[in-house]
Amino acid sequence: MKIRSMLVASVAMFAVVGCKGQSGTETAAKSGTEPKERVEFVMHVMSQCPFGVQVENGFAPVLAKLGKAVDFKIHFIGDEPTPGQFTSMHGDNEVKGDVIHLCAIKHAPDKYMDLILCMNKNAREIPANFDACATETKVDAAKIKACADGDDGKALLSASFKVSKDKGARGSPTLFLAGGKYEGGRTENDFIRAICGKFQTDKPEVCKNIPEPKKIALTVLSDARCKDCFPDRILGQLKNMFPGVEPKTVDYGTPEGKALYDKMKDKGAKLLPAFLFAPIVAEDPGFQQVQRFVVDAGEYKLLQIGAKFDPTAEICDNKADDDGNGKVDCDDDTCKGKVVCREAKAKQLDVFVMSQCPFGVKALNAMKEVLEAFKDDPIVFNVNFIADANPDGTFKALHGQPEVDENIRELCAIQYYPKNYKYMDYILCRNADIRSTDWQKCAVGGIDVKVIEKCFSGDQGKKLLTENIKLSKDLGIGASPTWLANNKNQFSGVAPEQIKKSFCAYNADLKGCAKTLSGDAKGPAGGCGAN
Repeated sequence: MKIRSMLVASVAMFAVVGCKGQSGTETAAKSGTEPKERVEFVMHVMSQCPFGVQVENGFAPVLAKLGKAVDFKIHFIGDEPTPGQFTSMHGDNEVKGDVIHLCAIKHAPDKYMDLILCMNKNAREIPANFDACATETKVDAAKIKACADGDDGKALLSASFKVSKDKGARGSPTLFLAGGKYEGGRTENDFIRAICGKFQTDKPEVCKNIPEPKKIALTVLSDARCKDCFPDRILGQLKNMFPGVEPKTVDYGTPEGKALYDKMKDKGAKLLPAFLFAPIVAEDPGFQQVQRFVVDAGEYKLLQIGAKFDPTAEICDNKADDDGNGKVDCDDDTCKGKVVCREAKAKQLDVFVMSQCPFGVKALNAMKEVLEAFKDDPIVFNVNFIADANPDGTFKALHGQPEVDENIRELCAIQYYPKNYKYMDYILCRNADIRSTDWQKCAVGGIDVKVIEKCFSGDQGKKLLTENIKLSKDLGIGASPTWLANNKNQFSGVAPEQIKKSFCAYNADLKGCAKTLSGDAKGPAGGCGAN
């Protein structure tokens, strides 16, 4: 896993609290007098998102210690395309899980967190594990079910989705403390320290014994010319891991930046951005999460993030001779093959996906509506997969061998059923339950099971995948989904209107561009990172 993906995962590695018949949360809430002051903490999550699950689990001991001193709220993230019809990133079961959790919050206010923690033990089984967890946590299952199955549940979910959307919460988890976005550390002490800092008059006793985080100097060497570096994104993740981090950003374009680069380029920091920690970082508890990606680099500890930007090389789209060889942009040999230098091909739309990535699934599902919009003025649509070819002829994909197998089967469908995008019938059917092993049920309506199986089992399927994944490798595309308009213009998105609008920015004369499709043109977005 690349460090960029690892950082996202590591931020969410919290202490998991087991499910008990009665949690400390309820006990703390009932003990003592009613607090004179309360601090609001709000989390926006998805019930089956592993990161949302982990932050719920990680926050439980905070509630146990602070009790009613925290005005704690949970809202869920999803869409309501039409009134009463709901969708969520991880499918219908996640929608059902969201509703159950909201109904538990309403009808079991003292025990809902117990129920959520219990169901979180196996989030993929949500909502099927509700009955067992309701029994274990002694909540009124009948009352919660009646709510979840009726109009009350729909109203709760609609309101919750709206709150998340209004707050701009698209990623799970998105956290708010006292009305402001929370981007601090996510250990128990980090949460408590941050909450305690918001009390004005009546601080709980626990606030008196929270240790201060260790101060850690961090130098971030980046380059303002780099469009894809995004050092602030990684820095935000590092702040979650190291609450005491004190960052200083240095740009390569300054004398200080060039001097630092010259000093560090032979010590592992040839590519930017470079994250250079003071050695004291090794003494921080968060260091365990990144230790295997850290190397000694002179007076620093260098965090290896898979950086790609060479500040001494030609930048292919800035109309400048960056490397001093007299050739500008695409005329420079080093720019050959770069996306920006590719030949433009009107009316062509490529998508790069992983077949079992939930974001990729949503993007391909959106193409049903997009292709329908352009049926009177057809476009060229290509599906490209993101995976790695191993030297022994096997393949590696982010979501394991089942994803490799499904990539191959979908390529076989594309190979044999390209007319009028017939292969999309198979893909859309599979996307309804993409992790199911019963792919044969989707080879119907003119798509032959035997044809797909022969292609998949023989050398043809392997050859198709080998050739198909070359493009994503050549272009350095590792996020699912990534789109390419007209063979050279990269964009992201998962909603039909969002995809259409981005594509039409380069093909404005197409008839389909005048149509309004479903979803927000500005979002949602998201993606799975490559291995």
